[in-house]
Order: sequence, then structure tokens, then C-alpha cells
Amino acid sequence: MMRLSAEEQAFQKQVRAFIRDNLPADIKYKVDNNLLLKKDDHVRWQKILGDKGWFAGGWPEQYGGAGWSETQQYIFDQENALAGAPFIIPYGVNMVGPVLYNFGTEEQKEKYLPGILSNDTWWTQGYSEPNAGSDLASLKCSARREGDEYVINGTKMWTTQAQYADMMHILVRTDDGGKKQEGITFLVLDMNTPGITISPIITIDGVYHTNQTFFDEVRVPVANRVGDEGDGWKIARFLLEHERTAIADTGAKSRGVAAIKQRLQVMEQERPGQPQNLLFKMRLAEIESELTAVIALEQRLIADWQAGKPVGYGASALKVRATELQQSLSVLIADLNGPYKAAYEVDYVDQGKVVDDPTPSQLASGGGYLYLYGRCASIYGGSNQVQRNIIAKMVLG
Repeated sequence: MMRLSAEEQAFQKQVRAFIRDNLPADIKYKVDNNLLLKKDDHVRWQKILGDKGWFAGGWPEQYGGAGWSETQQYIFDQENALAGAPFIIPYGVNMVGPVLYNFGTEEQKEKYLPGILSNDTWWTQGYSEPNAGSDLASLKCSARREGDEYVINGTKMWTTQAQYADMMHILVRTDDGGKKQEGITFLVLDMNTPGITISPIITIDGVYHTNQTFFDEVRVPVANRVGDEGDGWKIARFLLEHERTAIADTGAKSRGVAAIKQRLQVMEQERPGQPQNLLFKMRLAEIESELTAVIALEQRLIADWQAGKPVGYGASALKVRATELQQSLSVLIADLNGPYKAAYEVDYVDQGKVVDDPTPSQLASGGGYLYLYGRCASIYGGSNQVQRNIIAKMVLG
């Protein structure tokens, strides 16, 4: 496991104290009870972090970040999750932000990075399509060049939080010849551009997270292209490698394990010696051992990153194991609710209001939401089946 230096331990204590003293109670209530967090919740917390200089801590100082090491970023992410703070929405700060300061022009950096840092510009991701999800290189959404503009036609699927977004970073096909990976270009576009239609998708949890977004003759300046035409696949791989490691979110899983332990202690006190208590403990022990292995893999990848080494298939392996673990954890939490397992008050989950004395049905609803929404964890970020193919190809040839 990772050994922290004295300086890193001091940083960890500083982060822990800051979150404890500054995390709004109503936001923590939502996280504690597995309720839906709205855009305003995320923006409020992220602005608090921004005022401290910690929202984009991993960015280089020259672009407004704190210049954190990979280990410091990991410490912050862990403490943020363990304290019951919201997961940082990645589309701006952790996805397009690093793309822009690594591949963008100076004009693009000056135009877009400040809005990401201040949380005044909200981003969404235009990658997947109805027939190009995990096989992203098969995307068909096209952009033909007309003078100083690209004209986009097609559709993007699973555009999470597009209903809130001011901007989108999108992969489009600019060339049908040659290898399919070579004809992809990375653009950023204003979501108020004429020709964009957002169609809501309500997922099995009954909540509005995501959309299908349609593009009909949408005109985007060539100045909004990041990198050269045809560089999109290279940029997409850079972005997805970071996305797949972020999906691990082991701090939240550690917090979930701790909460289950406390609940099992109460169950044992109320009904000592019950066989089901022992079965639950055995299931939790298996999950905890798997979590230890996932954390070890995560920390190894962080060490490789910090040393400048490519993580290779490790990001795919981490994504597979972490999301399967997340689903196992959500099943156990649902099973602990016993006869209330099937209870699901979607309004309580969606509205996320602080309730002084929640009913058993409301308490179970948070677990139900965690279970239902968790079904997509093995699909987003590249389905686990495809990640296994990537691992097989890189390891076995």
C-alpha cells in the first residue's frame, strides 16, 4: 500500500480538516443517504473548493491549478469521498481541461480554462452514439468543413448533464477514408448553437441524468478544433485513460464498507446470533478483500503516472474490477434493507430534501437508487466486456 511522506501526511490532515469544516450539511445529507445531487449542489461545493484553490488542484500552476502531484490528487479524492463530499463532476475540470492545456492553442486556453476553474461554465461530453459506444472508433456523427466552419450532423448518446451544459467537447468524423481511428477530430462547441436538440432519457432509477443529443447542420468555428484534424483519437485515448482510473472512486467504496460494518453491528445488537448476520459479514469480508486489491492496483497506477510511465492496460483492469465491486456493494446494501428492498420513493431520491426522521421506506430508497443507477457502472467509460478485450489484446497479443 502507498506510504505517505511526512509532507503528504500533513497535506492529508489539512484536506480532512477543511472538508470537515466547510462541507454544507444539506449536501452531506444527500451523500450520506445516497440521494440525487443536483447541479447546484455540485457547483456550490466546487466553488467552495475553488475559493480554497483546490478545485483544480492537479492542474499546473501556470493554468490556475495548485500543481499537485498525482499522490496529492489521490489524497484529496480519497478524503473528499470519505468525508461524504460530492464526487467532482469531471467533464470540465478532469476531462476537457487537461485536454485543453495539453493540446489546445493559447487562445483556447485563455477562452475556456477560466470558466472551468470558476465553475461558471458547465461541460458535457459528446462521445458515444447509438451504434458507437464502447467501440468508439465506429462513430458516425460527421463534420464537413465549409471555409472557416465545421458543419455537424448526427447524434450523440448518453450525453450526461447535457440539459445543464453550456459547452460540449465532442468527437466527430471528418474523414471516411483509411483507418476509422484516423478520421476523427476533437471539437468544443457552444450548446446554444442553432441546430442542437436535447432529448431526455429517464433511466431505470426514474431519474433524469442523461440524454440523446441531435445535431442538424450545427456550425462550429474551425478555431474550436483542438489539435489538428484527425487528432481526435489520440486526444480521446488521453482523456479516456484518465476517466477510467477516476471511475474507481475507491474512497466512496471504502466509506460504503464502513457504513455497512456499522449497520451490521447494530443488527447484531438487536438480533444477536442470527444466521443471516453471519452471511452478511461473510459477503462484506469478500467485498472488503476485493476493495483492498483494487486500491492496491489504483495506487500502483498512480505511482506509474507520477514516474511518467504509461499505465497501459492497467486503466482498463482498474475500471473493470472497480465497477464490478461497486455493483456487488450496491447489491449487499439493498439486501440489508430486507423486506424494504423493493421500496423505492423516487421523489425522495430526486428531490433530496433533508428529512429529520426518514421512514424505513425512505431509508431503503437510497439503497435502491444506488443499486439501480449502479447497473450502468459496468457500461459507461467503455463497457467491461470491451475492456477485457483490450486487456487480452495488450497482454496476450
